[in-house]
Amino acid sequence: GDPDQVEIDVLIRDGKTTLIEIKSSMSKADVYAFKRKVAFFEKQAGLKADRKVIISPMLGRHARKTIEALGMIVYTTTSEMEQEREVQS
Repeated sequence: GDPDQVEIDVLIRDGKTTLIEIKSSMSKADVYAFKRKVAFFEKQAGLKADRKVIISPMLGRHARKTIEALGMIVYTTTSEMEQEREVQS
């Protein structure tokens, strides 16, 4: 569409690129908007996202299924993030 600013959080650690979307609530449309941001970043930066992470305490009715179908990771609570950190250790 029309030119606009694109905001995306990027974490590069140990050579792995993680793109992050943090929102107070996330709808199915927001998930697809994040997908477009990821594609834009990958094209502009010439980097492939190893992980695509959404952090949001409130998910719309169809958002979780869409997130999973697109191969993204979602955290709705801090305990979910802590559990994954323990598994990775």
